[in-house]
Amino acid sequence: MIGASTSFGLDDDVIIRLVVATALGGLVGMEREASEQPAGLRTHIAVALGASLFGVISTLGFDEFDRLRATSTLQADVTRVASSVVIGIGFLGAGVIFRQGSSIRNLTTAASLWVVAAIGLACGVGDVTTAAVATVILLLSLVLLRPIRALIRERWATTTVAVRIRLQRG
Repeated sequence: MIGASTSFGLDDDVIIRLVVATALGGLVGMEREASEQPAGLRTHIAVALGASLFGVISTLGFDEFDRLRATSTLQADVTRVASSVVIGIGFLGAGVIFRQGSSIRNLTTAASLWVVAAIGLACGVGDVTTAAVATVILLLSLVLLRPIRALIRERWATTTVAVRIRLQRG
């Protein structure tokens, strides 16, 4: 029977992967929470943890198929798990984005959820350092680029917020 061996033991490496993914997703979630975005701390933690768990499952959960594949014609492509996470998180991100008149809201939150899924997946497959670097880069871009974004909008935007509001009201 395929998959007859079940392990209930806890692997320290797996625990570290899940905890680090949770912490890194939480860091990004704290920034989103502070910005009063709809997807905040708990959402980002859930996405990172879920993606990490998928990563752990895809790298460690199919060992029995590798042994079986060597002696049979059974083929299993465990890399499909990662692509499924990318697709699934796209649906979650799309649900966060709102269109109000000619403006679009929460696009950055949707993008941060997408990146947090990748961070969680990286933790899940054991690449914790890369996940940490990506978290730092994401947080720096979310926090440090706010004033630059405001400056760009103030100086080079084709219409000001007041003009946009008047145009929307008709």
